[in-house]
Amino acid sequence: MKLLTGNDLPTGDVIWWTGSGWSRHIAEAADVGAEGEALAKLEEAARRVNGPYVIEATATPQGPRPAHIKDRVRALGPTVRMDLTLAPEASPQVVL
Repeated sequence: MKLLTGNDLPTGDVIWWTGSGWSRHIAEAADVGAEGEALAKLEEAARRVNGPYVIEATATPQGPRPAHIKDRVRALGPTVRMDLTLAPEASPQVVL
């Protein structure tokens, strides 16, 4: 699967394309398939996201899992401390 990610313009937060908008939670990310690059250009031109790019990911029962370690770390939020992530209710056993 392919995911579209980038950074929120006002806050710099990592955001993920949901199919109808942007979310700070990778669990809400949608597969953009072959349309990812075109969508990234449209969203950047509309000034809704900064530096969008498409990444490879795998669908898992817990949600999308980015293929590259850098993107898995980005998906955790501004810190890799589980008590400070964007989804503290998530399992404390994160597999990077």
